Amino acid sequence: MSENNTATPTSVRRDPDELRALAEAGAAELGEASVDAVIAWVARNFQTDAAAVACSMADAVLPHLVSRQLPGVDVLFLDTGYHFAETHATRDDVARLLPVRIVDVLPEQGVAEQDASHGAELFGRDPNRCCALRKVEPLHRVLGGYEVWFTGVRRDEAPTRANTPLVVWDERNGLVKVNPVAAWSFDEILDYAGQHGVPVNPLLGQGYPSIGCAPCTKPVAAGDDPRSGRWASLAKTECGLHL
Repeated sequence: MSENNTATPTSVRRDPDELRALAEAGAAELGEASVDAVIAWVARNFQTDAAAVACSMADAVLPHLVSRQLPGVDVLFLDTGYHFAETHATRDDVARLLPVRIVDVLPEQGVAEQDASHGAELFGRDPNRCCALRKVEPLHRVLGGYEVWFTGVRRDEAPTRANTPLVVWDERNGLVKVNPVAAWSFDEILDYAGQHGVPVNPLLGQGYPSIGCAPCTKPVAAGDDPRSGRWASLAKTECGLHL
């Protein structure tokens, strides 16, 4: 259980062509395998310090699942400067309770610096640019040192995610992308968290089934699209991390 503000990924990164071939072989081998089987495949083919887990701190189910087979794995938290207090508290719980290393991934500019450069509340005027500056670009920069990353993307979250594969080559970031819980439902995530005592962001129980930055996330009504509270009233459904 530790935390650090900088990533220290593996010093020897395999050639992209080798990693791409590995992703293709893994996808063919695993098909629709179980979560544990997918993570076991990663553990067989990658060193722990070559792997990273992306976590929004809505819950710590993915870090818990991965750390059972890859203890000490890096967990990347995109600290945008706009998170709810509950999200930061969940991040701290994960660092304290799980055998992982939290890596805070920071944008090039703090909020005040961005306001000076682009004007205040860029998230309201140009949310795509704000997400690019505070999420997409920082994550891309950090992922450059890893060979594989885990995400918590699920097929039931939105139509744009309905065909999410378990293992795929991430062309934009140049590494293997693994989505172990793609076939799980929101209820299965919560059930797992409850059974294993995994930290969960309290906002999940307050009408926020999908949690992003505070200015851009609203509660949703029961039965509504779980991501409808993200960028509510804006023509935007994704931050750009998984496009």
